[in-house]
Order: sequence, then structure tokens, then C-alpha cells
Amino acid sequence: MNRKRKWLVLLLAVVMLAGLIAGCGGKKNDGGGNSGGTSSANGGGSGSTNAGSSGDGDSGPITFTFYGADPNPNWQNMQDPVGRAITAATGVILDAEFEVGDPAQKIALIAASGEYPHLISPKGDLGKLVEAGAMLDLTDLIEQHAPNIKKLFGDQIKRLRYSEDDPSIYVIPTYAEVDQTYFDAGGGFQLQHRVVKELGFPRIRTVKDFENAIREYLKRHPKDENGNPNIGLTLNADDWRMYISVTNPAFYTTGAPDDGEYYIDIDTYEVTYHFRRPIEKEYFRWLNHMNAEGLLDPESFVQKYDQYLAKIASGRVLGLIDQRWDFQEGENALKAEGKFEYGYGHYPVTLTEEFKETSFWPVGFSPGWGVGITVDCPDPVRAIKFLDFLASEEGQLLDNWGIEGEHYYYDENGKRVIPDDVLERKKNDPSGFQRETGIDLYHNMGAHYGDGVLDSTGNYYTTNFPEQIVATYNDVEKEVLAAYGATTWKDLFPSEKEFPVKPWGAAWNIQVPADSELNVLQERMKEITWRRIPEAILAPPEDFDRIWDEYQQELIKAGVEKMEDEYEKLVRARIKLWNE
Repeated sequence: MNRKRKWLVLLLAVVMLAGLIAGCGGKKNDGGGNSGGTSSANGGGSGSTNAGSSGDGDSGPITFTFYGADPNPNWQNMQDPVGRAITAATGVILDAEFEVGDPAQKIALIAASGEYPHLISPKGDLGKLVEAGAMLDLTDLIEQHAPNIKKLFGDQIKRLRYSEDDPSIYVIPTYAEVDQTYFDAGGGFQLQHRVVKELGFPRIRTVKDFENAIREYLKRHPKDENGNPNIGLTLNADDWRMYISVTNPAFYTTGAPDDGEYYIDIDTYEVTYHFRRPIEKEYFRWLNHMNAEGLLDPESFVQKYDQYLAKIASGRVLGLIDQRWDFQEGENALKAEGKFEYGYGHYPVTLTEEFKETSFWPVGFSPGWGVGITVDCPDPVRAIKFLDFLASEEGQLLDNWGIEGEHYYYDENGKRVIPDDVLERKKNDPSGFQRETGIDLYHNMGAHYGDGVLDSTGNYYTTNFPEQIVATYNDVEKEVLAAYGATTWKDLFPSEKEFPVKPWGAAWNIQVPADSELNVLQERMKEITWRRIPEAILAPPEDFDRIWDEYQQELIKAGVEKMEDEYEKLVRARIKLWNE
């Protein structure tokens, strides 16, 4: 079937299903929040779009409730073009709820309630649901009904097992890419383009370089064009985002990889709570210095996330220490207004030049977080077929590229191309584009290949490859990158080839058993750290050493050494499990 005819078939299927979906649904559950309806996904090979039978003779529409532990502000109840195409191919609409508060608390409530959404993406709190008996073992379902999932993971599928003691597969990894190659950077330290342009594109390599650029620009422009004070550096410390903007940069800037709250020796596997590394004290001393110099936003530790984004959207914030996905909504607002010089570049800043910035330290294929099916699901076979479709070639192209003829086309050489008008919309108003099209909206619901992997047509599965990345940059970004001798932001960062692959993958996604004392110890250390770190940063410089020493002693008294020992056992267990 040619592509145009195939798309007409999908549209007809949507029309035929619409009336049925409106009055038919599966088991309703408090885990879902938005409207929807569902049907079975195909059991065919990659690229198949035929809705298959669930195995019980019922292939009509059904509603699956879904809970996701990440926010999803652009969710349109699958009524965007990509969502409608997924429904046409599978019959599925999700009655979905996405977290807006503390996902750990929500998962704990779901686990305790005994009533579960049909599908769930619990991120790091899967253990609570496993302990409650909420999750189905997907091993046989994958074997019998999910050829695309099997093909995608290949011999890495053994890494999906929960633990050595419990080899069940409880989630399909959706936060981990298979065969990922990184072509661009979204982390590091961020400076507005107007700052580096005015200062003649100074070298931004160390925290001192970053500080000097902010100080000099503020000296020249203390206020914006409306008379409001410009802000040197603001941090996002609202709940779990404290990790991203405040504490994680302490290891990126001091030569250590991202392993959550731990530093793991690459040779011995010895685990240390990373705040106990003496060098990290000096990173937080620098933040203390920034505060004393008046370069740090005094509201950094009291502002809420929406206030943080609003400040960024105002254009007044010169510098950030964050990940693009966390501040992107604020930057997108600036781009939508055509204020491209107020956007941010990404720089590989470290404490001193002796360190390499570690954003691209390779982890290999590192599954962990993903989507699972609960015991309350009325039809697990149809649910796994839905997840299997998302892992198919067609499902991944819908998520990454959208609808053929509407969001992309094939040129005479068979190359997949995004039209200029679509590309302009995508790069100048990314949030609006995602909301209207559904492109990239379903990414964390399905398994997928990483950037750099070619599909059956010889094109990339994703739109994140060098040529396309450069095409999404606006003229200001291209000007700044050219001034630094780079084509993409990643060109400025140390390559993954400069680091050894970690045999434990990404330690931050190791699941801690729900009944482990480690959960209590980790929560205790978090409470201490989240209290002491802001205290140390905001203190008068002469008090910093005293507060830091008190912090370290408090950690020891609270059992940090036992916590390190227990986590090391989990690291070693993962290495053993993956090598069996």
C-alpha cells in the first residue's frame, strides 16, 4: 500500500471509531484524569497498522487509564494529529493523568489504594507498586504479542529484568534510548546570547568565566528596557528540580558522571554520597560567592517552578544552570515573541580547567524507568499490543516526525524532509507546535531507538541528527556557535569517547526495593542536604566552612556510611544481573 493511500485508510478508521469510542470504554479507574477511549493494537511486525485481536475475540475500542509521573502540559487527550493516527492504527485512546505535584507521593497513594490505572509510568517509584502487587510480569506478553519490542531491544532485553531475585519484566523502558548517539547538548551552564555577543564572545570554560560574563553584562545593563532589574543567575530549587539545577551540577563541574546522588568509582565500584567529595564543597563555595556578590537571584530557594519559568520568559535572566527540558517552556515564550537574543547557549563549564564536563559520559543501554501494565488492566494483551505499536517503526515515526504529507515528505531521493513552514513553527514555538501536532508528545510512553539509528528506508528514526539539528537553530544561535567555532552545542563539550562506559549504566535509575532500609536512609539524607545546601549557599562567606563541616557531621550521624554500603550492593547486583 502506498503512503498516501495508507494515510487515507487511517483517517477513515478514525471516523469509523469515533462514534464507537464515545460510548464505549474499558474499566474506569481513579488513576486516570482526562477523557478517552481505547482499542487493541496490532500484533504484526514493524510498520504494520492493522488493529489486531486481543485474543479474546474482542477487537473493538476500549479505554485504558494511564498515569504518568512526569508533567505533560501539552496533552490534548490524543486529539492532536499524531494521537488520532495512533488511535486509527490501534484503536487506543488513553484516559490519562499526568503529575503536577510530587510524583513519589502520588505513586505511594496509588500503591496503597489497591486500585490502579491500567497503564502506569512511575519513574523511580516502581518498587512501591511491585511491593503492593500492582504490576504484571510482562515477560510472556512480550514473547507472545510484542514482536516490535523484541526486535527493538534484541539481546539487551535481559536488562529489562527487575532484579536477580525477581527476574520479572515490569516496565517497558521508555526513558532509555536503544543505540543512542548524542548530536546536541541541552545541559551545561546557560548564558543568554545577548550577553556573549556584547562581550565579544568570551571564553566560557570555568565557573569564573561564567561569573565574569554575568558581572560585566550586569555592570553595563543593570536593568532591562522596561526599567526592571536584570537577574544574573537564578536556580530552580522547587521540589525534585533541586537535583537538576542545584545539586547535580556539583558533579558535572568536578569530573564525575551523573549517577543520581552517588559517586561510584569506575574501577572499584565503591559508592560515596557525592556531597561527601571534598571537591564538591568548592563548587558550593562558588555559589556562596555568587550570592555574596549579588549575582545570584535571592529568590532561588523560595520561588516556585512557574515563577522560575516566568522570570525566564521575561528575558531578564542572564544565566541558568539547568537542563533545556526544564527551562524550555520559558525560553520558548521568548522565541515565540521573536526575542532570539534572549535565548540561551549551552557551555561546558567546570570548576577549573583541570576537569572535563561530564554531560556525555556514556552509560550504554541503561533501562529502568518506563511504562508497565497493572493487575487492574481489563485486557493486558491489547495493552501490550498498544505498547508494541508505539515501539514499531510506524509508531516511532509518528512520534518523532508526525504525519506524512502534513509534517514531512520524501524527496526524489527518498530522503525524509520537514517543510520550511513546519520547521519554522517547530523551532520558533516548540510548545505550541507540540501541542498542535502531538509530535514528541508520546515519547515517554513507548520504547524507541535513539538518535543516529536508521529505519528501513535508510532515514533516521528521530529528527535529532546534525543536519536537522542545525536547521532548527535560529540565526542568532548560528551566529553565536560560529563565533565559537562550532556547528552544534555539543561541539563545545567533551565527547563520550573521552570517558569509559559505566558497567552499571545510569545508577540513578536503579530500583530500590520498597522494603529496603535504604529508602529511609535516602530520604533522611535528602532532608538534611536540601536544608543544608541552601543554608551554606546563602550564608555569609565567613560562615561557609562551619556550616559545611556541620553538614558533613550530620550526614555521618544520620547513617550516610550505611546508605553508601547498601547502595553499593545494588550497583554490584545490577552489574552481575546484566552480565549473567
